[in-house]
Amino acid sequence: MEDLEIRPAVAGDIPAIVAMLADDPLGAQRESPDDLAPYLTALERLAKDPNQHLVVAVREDRVIGTLQLTIIPGLSRRGSTRSIIEGVRIHADERGSGLGTRLIEWAVDESRRQGCQLVQLTSDATRTAAHRFYERLGFEASHVGFKLPL
Repeated sequence: MEDLEIRPAVAGDIPAIVAMLADDPLGAQRESPDDLAPYLTALERLAKDPNQHLVVAVREDRVIGTLQLTIIPGLSRRGSTRSIIEGVRIHADERGSGLGTRLIEWAVDESRRQGCQLVQLTSDATRTAAHRFYERLGFEASHVGFKLPL
């Protein structure tokens, strides 16, 4: 992993990121790799918000992983700041290589650096292998999540 770089995502990374987001049955239903315009617009919004960190893992100039880390100052838990990890994806060729662990470790370290007292993440209920992965890294399934499409 010494040849791995984790850096902020740039517009040129969007095709690779979206391809990874779409590279499973669930993502294939939600993502549109043929129309990158909304993703580029979203990247511009994220880049303007200092609490948003969309990063990519790069090896030999190839994007092989990504995640988004959001820092949320809060009032609950005695005014604690928390972070949320979302959109964790590893290129199919790299799964099982330890890259996912490395990305999550980066996110946890960055959360500490940002003064967070808690790191949260969500994973679709159907992604049971991902749930086992997060549990191996010390995360606990502690809440029931709800969504309301708008």
